[in-house]
Formats: sequence, C-alpha cells, structure tokens
Amino acid sequence: MDIEFFVEYYSYFLKGTGTTLLISLFGVIFGSLVGILLALMKLSNNKFLKGIATSYIEIVRGTPLILQIFLVYHGLPKLIPLPSSRIFLGTIAVFLNSAAYVAEIIRAGIQSIDKGQMEASRSLGMPQGMAMKYIIIPQAFKNILPALGNEFIVLIKESAIISVIGVQDLMYNADTLRGITYRPFAPLIYAGIIYFIITFSLSKLLGILERRLGASDKSKESL
Repeated sequence: MDIEFFVEYYSYFLKGTGTTLLISLFGVIFGSLVGILLALMKLSNNKFLKGIATSYIEIVRGTPLILQIFLVYHGLPKLIPLPSSRIFLGTIAVFLNSAAYVAEIIRAGIQSIDKGQMEASRSLGMPQGMAMKYIIIPQAFKNILPALGNEFIVLIKESAIISVIGVQDLMYNADTLRGITYRPFAPLIYAGIIYFIITFSLSKLLGILERRLGASDKSKESL
C-alpha cells in the first residue's frame, strides 16, 4: 500500500471525513427529533395526523435516497427561501430520510413499553402528553439506543451519496484525488479504510454501551 500517497494527500481525506461525520451527526440528531414527532403522529388516535405520518414514512422508505437528495437540492429552495449551500441542503435531505427510519424505531420502542405504565401514569392524574414525555419516551429511548446508534452508522455509509450534488465529503474528495492524480484505486482504498475504521469503532462502542445498559438493568432487577 502506498503510504506516501496518503501522507501527501491526507488533507483531502481529513476534510472529507470531517464533512461526512458532521452531516451524519446532524442527520441523526435532527432525524431523531423529526422521527419522534412522526412516531407520535403515527401512534395518535387522530386519523389525519396518523395518515400524514404513515404516508411520509412509506414514501421516504419506498424511494431511493439519491432521488430525495435531488428533490431537496433542486426543489426545496424554490418552495422555501433557504441557503443554497450544498452541504446545508444535503444535510436536510439526509435527516429527512433518516427521520422516516428513526420514526419506526421509536414507534417500536414506545410500543415495547408495558401499557400498564401509561395506565398507572394516567391513574395518578398525569395527562397523556406528560406521561408520554416523562415516563414512556425516556424508557423507550433506553431500549432503542442501540438501534439509533446503528442508524448513525448506516448514515455514515449512506451519506457518501450526497457527493452527487458536489458536497465535499470523504467520497467526493476521494473521487477528486482519482482525477488529479490519475490513480483510480488508491484514493478509493484509503476512503474504504477510513469508512471501515469509523463504522467498526462505532460498532464496538455501541456493543460496550449495550452491555452496560444490560448490566444496569440486571443490577436494578436484583435490588
């Protein structure tokens, strides 16, 4: 492996990695916020809200991310006055896509909580919204934290596709190096190694977190 190549052009990989991580981080944060809203709408007894959430989730999950990126990049600024920044619009497309998947994760997490929890909260005089906010959702998040972590890992890999609109992420910079160095494989190999290191490290951290959460649950049960 040509280490000298990496040393000479490491700045391209460094900047690209930073952009990839930034987009993925904001994607999972805002995707989670929108996902919570969608999950609550889908669980709502209001047929209108439930219909909107269900339609959004099914449409987003049923169409490719690259199509959504192009629609947001070319269409959204014409509907809403937004900055024309590629990275800004790319991040919006990523978190809108992530929100649909996070919504299903959160919905499953909420439904995994024993219904007796809500009934007990209501019997104590708590409104449903307050019980959901302080009792149900915190417990659900603890159960779905590993799944949300996996969504972050998936986003890191899938965000590579935003290079199609010129966002200078890791994949875009690797492709740029292929053009300026006439080295078709080396930039891709190094980009692949960086993606692997990031996702492998996060997977291990998630495993540690999951084991600790499991251990804390067992210790509570023993008390």
